Parts: sequence; structure tokens; C-alpha cells
Amino acid sequence: MAEPLSTDDLAVTTSDDGLVVRATIDRPDQRNALGETVIHGLRDVLDAADEGEQRVVVIRGAEGTFCSGGDMTEFPIGQGTQAYRENFGSLAGLIEKMHATDALTVAAVEGYCLAGGLGLASACEFVLASADAEFGTPEVEVGLFPAQAMAPIARAGSEKAVLDLLFTGKRIDAERAREIGLVTDVVPAAALDEELDDLVDTLAANSPVLIAMGKEAYYEHRDMGFGEALAYLKEMITLIAMSDETEEGIDAFLTDSEPDWRGR
Repeated sequence: MAEPLSTDDLAVTTSDDGLVVRATIDRPDQRNALGETVIHGLRDVLDAADEGEQRVVVIRGAEGTFCSGGDMTEFPIGQGTQAYRENFGSLAGLIEKMHATDALTVAAVEGYCLAGGLGLASACEFVLASADAEFGTPEVEVGLFPAQAMAPIARAGSEKAVLDLLFTGKRIDAERAREIGLVTDVVPAAALDEELDDLVDTLAANSPVLIAMGKEAYYEHRDMGFGEALAYLKEMITLIAMSDETEEGIDAFLTDSEPDWRGR
């Protein structure tokens, strides 16, 4: 993945082995708000990951803040319905892309994780939070409802707790966010980078076929009826088991060696 994916608002780096890409929202003066350049930049990162060999995409914010939500200065006030549809459609497209991309996504959350920022984090498969992080959907305070962010938030969190957030605008700490399902794990602030590296290393060590097909199976089966899901997943596990990767993995297990994943 080429470094030119970096912009003034998004710093992008790739690991030496090419398996992990890290995208840092770099707008600390705006509390890393989700402007159009950030949203399009993140989509470009995900597109490039699908075209390359990346297995994990890490999203975080610069200078101790994850993301405070949408950039209010970019709202098309007075420009009509279509302008609003296009503005809000950018975040919807990014969330859809995060689920569709073959790579696993990890949010590393420090400081504020609010509004659309909470939607962004909730759309990731893994959310690692610093103990001092703060979560919420304060849109109600300005007469808005976090409709698009609600889609991933409601699917990640428990219903009553999510409704409480959406309609009160209250903010919760990282441990409470973990309790209601919005966070995978909470770690001390000083240990965030080390714990993040450990998680990323664990995920990136997996077979790319397993990651891509397993992620696809998870999201596809989620809204199916029980019987339909079982039938679908039977076909998916058959396809995964027939891949060269599974043969390699079983052989490595039997010979007590490291598998050589080749993505097929």
C-alpha cells in the first residue's frame, strides 16, 4: 500500500510485512471530526486493502482523541434535501464498505468517541479502548438524531442501553461501553499501544482466506432465520475447508510448524 494514501487529515502507514495498515484521523484542532476528506480517505484505505494483501486495518485518532463525530462546519445548511442526502450518504457508504472489505477492522479508542465517531468505532469488528475514553451520541443536544451511526451501534450494543444513549445524549466511560457491548476490551491508557500491537499481530497471523470468508459469513448470516443461517454456513465452511489454506493449516498443526498462508 502506497504512502500517498496519506492526506492532510489522514495519516496512513503500512507494516513492513504489508499485512497491517494504520489510518490515523489527523484533525486534532477539530477533535478529529469526520469531514468529507477523512471519510473519503478511509474508503480509499479500505479499497487499497482489498486490492493488496492487508489483513487488518486499524483506525484511530491523533493526539489522544478518537473522533468527535461529523464536522458541523460542513453541514449544507440551507442547501436543500439533496445536499443533505449527499452529505449524510458519505458516512453510510463508509460503514457499508467497512463491513464489505476483506480485512478485519480495529478501532483504537482514546478520549472522545462521540456521535458519528461512535458509529465509526462500532462498525469495526474490534474496539480496543483506553480506560479514560468517553462514548456517547450527543446529537440530541443540537436537534439531530444519530440515524446512520445507530445502525452499527444498535447491532453492537444491548437494546435498552443503546436507546438510553441515543435519546438522552449521555456520555459513558469505557468500562460501561464494554458492559453494553460497544467495546471489545478496555486497557489502561499507558498500555493501549502495546495491547493494540498484540491484538493486531494475533489477527494478522490468521489465514487471509479465513478472514475474508469468515467475515463475509458473519455479516451475511446475521439477519437470516436460524434454519437459513445453518444451511448457508454449512456451504461456507465447506468452501473454507476446501481451500489450500485449510490444508496448509492442518498440515502445519500435524507437523508442529508455522503455516505459510498464501491467500488461496
